[in-house]
Amino acid sequence: MEKVNLAEALSRFSTHWDPKIVGELNGQQVKLVKLKGTFIWHSHEEEDELFLVLKGSLELKFRDHTVTVNEGEFIIVPRGVEHLPVAEEEVHVLLFEPASTINTGNIRDARTVEQPGRIIDPRASS
Repeated sequence: MEKVNLAEALSRFSTHWDPKIVGELNGQQVKLVKLKGTFIWHSHEEEDELFLVLKGSLELKFRDHTVTVNEGEFIIVPRGVEHLPVAEEEVHVLLFEPASTINTGNIRDARTVEQPGRIIDPRASS
């Protein structure tokens, strides 16, 4: 059992759109990611996704509306719903999603991360 300091974990990487695993529970993964710019339209046929904004402001565009998610707020995108994340400035996000979730969902391109890196070793002692 190890506690995770989110600020310290976020300081370990600087890449954008490159999720890092910081915990796992019941087949779910807790990931941290830094976002900047516009991602791609995509959906996840089998997985719901929770986006918790830790720093900044994230726009999630849907085909019929846009939701702005600010610091301290989260949104759950249901499986099968096409969405486009947009971050005008760098945004820090905690993702909570099934381990099977690929960041680009039903699309494969240069931003696809098949196996996210792990920045917290679950075997480490505190």
